Amino acid sequence: MNDKNLNYFGMESGGSLLELMAVVLLIAIMAVMSMPLLQNGMAVRQIDTIARRFIVHAQFARGQALVMGIPIQIAPITDKLWDEGWVVKNACSEKRASSACVERRWFSQGDIAPIYFKGGGKQFIDPHSGKRGILFNAAGAAKTGHGGFVANRLILGHKQDPGLERQLILGSGGRWRICDPVHDAKACR
Repeated sequence: MNDKNLNYFGMESGGSLLELMAVVLLIAIMAVMSMPLLQNGMAVRQIDTIARRFIVHAQFARGQALVMGIPIQIAPITDKLWDEGWVVKNACSEKRASSACVERRWFSQGDIAPIYFKGGGKQFIDPHSGKRGILFNAAGAAKTGHGGFVANRLILGHKQDPGLERQLILGSGGRWRICDPVHDAKACR
């Protein structure tokens, strides 16, 4: 036996290839077992980020309506589905002459996949015009183009985790909140 390979206790130091393979196998098993937790954590972070971003943009639209005294809208980019993204812009209507109203866009958000709005965000559709969007009038109230109040929530889902949901609730005073129905069902009512 070579004295150079002895450790403090007089035993040979180092490990065999079999011991190294066992350690690598244990690390691989632990990594595979933790993947669902990591994926769930990523999905939660993605849906929360989109929920907060939407609310920040909607609050900006309301604030601009209050400050400027004109209707401001947050609406889907393509006038179809919220999932394809949205834009915050001033609302030019038939009531305001087209020459007096120049559309101005402040923010936009592109496609939000793998997040989606359940029902395509149909909760915020003007029942008279059929267009999707939230229109904040000069007083900061979210109303339809014909004066009625819009529905009060959008529901976000995640394609990779069907049970994951966030509800974006618009209160009567124009304030938003995020609700997680799994962890706080009472607050989502």
